[in-house]
Amino acid sequence: MVNELSTQMADAVDAVAASVVQVQGQRRPASGLVYGDGLVLTTMRAIGGDDGLHVRRHDGTILDAELAGWDPATTLALLRVTDLALPALSPSSTAPRVGHLALAVARSWSNSLTASAGIVSVIGGPLRTGRRRAIDQVIRTTAPMHDGFSGGAFIDSTGALVGVTTATAIRGTAVVIPAGIAWAAAQRVLEHGQTRRGYLGLMGQPVTLSASQATSTGRETALLVVGLAPSSAAASAGVLVGDIVLALDDTSTASPEDLLDLLATQSPGRQATLKLLRGNAAIDLPVTIGERPAR
Repeated sequence: MVNELSTQMADAVDAVAASVVQVQGQRRPASGLVYGDGLVLTTMRAIGGDDGLHVRRHDGTILDAELAGWDPATTLALLRVTDLALPALSPSSTAPRVGHLALAVARSWSNSLTASAGIVSVIGGPLRTGRRRAIDQVIRTTAPMHDGFSGGAFIDSTGALVGVTTATAIRGTAVVIPAGIAWAAAQRVLEHGQTRRGYLGLMGQPVTLSASQATSTGRETALLVVGLAPSSAAASAGVLVGDIVLALDDTSTASPEDLLDLLATQSPGRQATLKLLRGNAAIDLPVTIGERPAR
């Protein structure tokens, strides 16, 4: 019986092997899944940026890739790959259950197929991925994973695709995005094209406010402007190095991550208001949200 189960699991991995590819970007190689003709689904964490992208097939062939777009809520990215010529995966029609045996399948740094076994330990959500973003449902699994598993396949014992692995962990258990949610995110990217991300062009760092500043604002921390990109939205609006950003419109910012999360939901060209401290003076500065340039 054990040998039969072992053979079944190995067969399940073989069934998806050609559709799990290596993704090469600005970080260490990770994994991706063939979503459709010339399309690979992976994570933004795996690629790290918009340029220098390649996909390596199971036979070792390296192909140029370009970012078709990404979904801010799930942080999944869709790549266009010429001459991919690999079978596409599709979500399982059977919903996973807690306790189900499952396998994470990915490509190692050398492009070798790698697998990790575990169980579906938790199905829940939503999982916040930003101040205004969340994944409605996630799967947590005991299958051990490293960064190379980011963008890989999470399959059941029959080889059916259950989800996309992220290599993110919550209290020691890895997080998987359910395949249905992942495929819906990819479809949104296809329908709407390249996601345009808001951009101000300011560099900041968290700062603790002085006693008088804290008293006047009711805040203890905010974002100190330490640099400005030339001709950026922030520079054009009159932001100065040394200003302290309290909020964008009515949403407070206390770290660069706070501001990036906010800008991910802002459309370029939108009019907004930066609430600043310049010395001890509060300033409301109108700003036109710019578009984040491709890196």
